[in-house]
Amino acid sequence: MKLLERLKASQQASSRIAMRGGSYSLIITAIVLAIVIVVNIFMSSLPSAKTKFDISASKLYSITSNTKAVVNNLTQDVTIYWIVQADKEDDVIENLLSKYESLSDHIRVVKRNPDVYPTFAEQYTDEKVKNNSLVVESGGRSRYISYDDIYVTETNIYSYTYNTSFDGEGAITSAIDYVTREELPQLYVLEGHGEPGLPSTFKDQIEKDNIEVKTLSLLKVDAIPEDAAAVMIYAPSSDISDKEKDMLAEYVEKGGKLFVAAGPTKDGVLENLYGLLADYSVKVNEGVVVEQDREYYAFQVPLLLAPKMNYHEITKSLIEEKYFPLMPASHGLTIGQTPSNATVTALLTTSDAAFSKAGETISYQKEEGDIDGPFAVAVAIERALGGKIVWFASSSFLDDMYNAYSSGANVDLAMNALSALIGETEAMAIRSKSLNYNYLTISDSTASLLKVLMIGVFPLVYLGAGIVVVISRRRMHRETV
Repeated sequence: MKLLERLKASQQASSRIAMRGGSYSLIITAIVLAIVIVVNIFMSSLPSAKTKFDISASKLYSITSNTKAVVNNLTQDVTIYWIVQADKEDDVIENLLSKYESLSDHIRVVKRNPDVYPTFAEQYTDEKVKNNSLVVESGGRSRYISYDDIYVTETNIYSYTYNTSFDGEGAITSAIDYVTREELPQLYVLEGHGEPGLPSTFKDQIEKDNIEVKTLSLLKVDAIPEDAAAVMIYAPSSDISDKEKDMLAEYVEKGGKLFVAAGPTKDGVLENLYGLLADYSVKVNEGVVVEQDREYYAFQVPLLLAPKMNYHEITKSLIEEKYFPLMPASHGLTIGQTPSNATVTALLTTSDAAFSKAGETISYQKEEGDIDGPFAVAVAIERALGGKIVWFASSSFLDDMYNAYSSGANVDLAMNALSALIGETEAMAIRSKSLNYNYLTISDSTASLLKVLMIGVFPLVYLGAGIVVVISRRRMHRETV
């Protein structure tokens, strides 16, 4: 009897302990649940820019330091009108707009439903307005951003595929810069020497960066216009005159900025044009550079150079993002003893194995009379009084074909050079973000192994571990009783 009474008392004690433990667990659960609810309410009240983190490979939901520099310098109010129907908002655009709004009190995002305001967009554009398009407005100036300018689809004529990219940040930041800037920088492009028109991709990027392009004939003016932020000489096929050379040299000497893209021509070395480099002990070697080191040329074409980039404000972003510009049909530049009033920096350089071959017949084999490298194929020159020259030794590196070959690095390099010359460092190219998928390809054997592990081995291991834990707990409970 005493044994039964002890057993009964032990069971009652165990029940009381279990009840107290259950009550304690219930209270703790209620407290934790209340804390979670309060935290969720607090977090939901915060702007999405503070609560969402970008872990995408292309940083689709992040903005660059370039944008922050533009937005943080705002001194006037900017309104971004989001033309979108109810419940048809693009999530990526919405996230991006919230980041702009959170960066500055001067930025306000306002939705305009075209069903409610059917004629709203007509005051800003004559185009057919698509859903999720934008209008950026400030102080009476405005810019319309089409949905097609945000999600850009381009045809790759070389691989017969379509590439889709997101350029929302670049378009919006450019628009904000445009509507808030009092005066746009003026870029004068030299004409009168057989220069072709600027390549379409390069020209579009110049306009996107809010640089106004004007043509300039030095034969019709007494001096370079005072409002010139920079002068560009692009792919001349004939030489400039002595007078034009003197005007350009004086312009740089007095603090002017000069951008040159000039490579081999049928006339050989253009003496007056390249005399601008000779003033700084930079020699233009006759002929076309042929590269012998396989790591320094692309697509098995020794004339299509993939030069080494040296660290400079112009090349910095490309080096960090691991993009590689390509320089087709280039002169080789040799840097001599730099004068004391200037500094010369080689931006792009060949390997030691490169050589320059003169003449019309191009052979990839080095022959007698060829000029030994290494060479620079792009240089930056800065005078003590502020004058600057950025010189690319190829006339065709900005062509759309070669820019496509470099995945846009060639135009980015040129835009970085223009930004450095003009002084708009925050305008250095904001690259669009690719939306194309990168697939992980594995072999059939690896796929079979993963299936066995995921479907068979891992579940059995977890099940076995669970059984062991349950049996051990029951055994401990019996021993306690």
